[in-house]
Amino acid sequence: MTGVQSSIEILRPSEAELHELFSLAKAAFSDEPRWNDGRVLNALLSDVVFAAHERARPAGYLALRAEGDVAFLIEQVLVAPGHERRGVGHRLLEHAEGYAIAEHASALQVVVERDNSPARSLYSRLGYVPVEDELFELVLPQLH
Repeated sequence: MTGVQSSIEILRPSEAELHELFSLAKAAFSDEPRWNDGRVLNALLSDVVFAAHERARPAGYLALRAEGDVAFLIEQVLVAPGHERRGVGHRLLEHAEGYAIAEHASALQVVVERDNSPARSLYSRLGYVPVEDELFELVLPQLH
């Protein structure tokens, strides 16, 4: 996976690309009962968003927002169809972690539904611990 990961570039998306990211998310999740156009659009327009690109094509995104003075909450993570199991999600999470550390946050948090066993397992392997029923948290090292 290292070779694949090295071909993944993480960038802040342009305004025009935000529409493409929304379309990717809608195509992947609009059939899910929790899908909400407004919530996804709001996150893309108001959160800190990082887009993953693989061979100059959008491969996914992560939306992150400040949660109080000490933490960032990962609101959305999307790995686009056709880019699964290629390291896109890991690269996005690593980038979000680095961003949060640079912003002097003490933790990175993510909501993971009880029935999403693969995601719960992934976050646990990455060092996130459950702090509430559906809330996982990664305590971040502090820069001095």
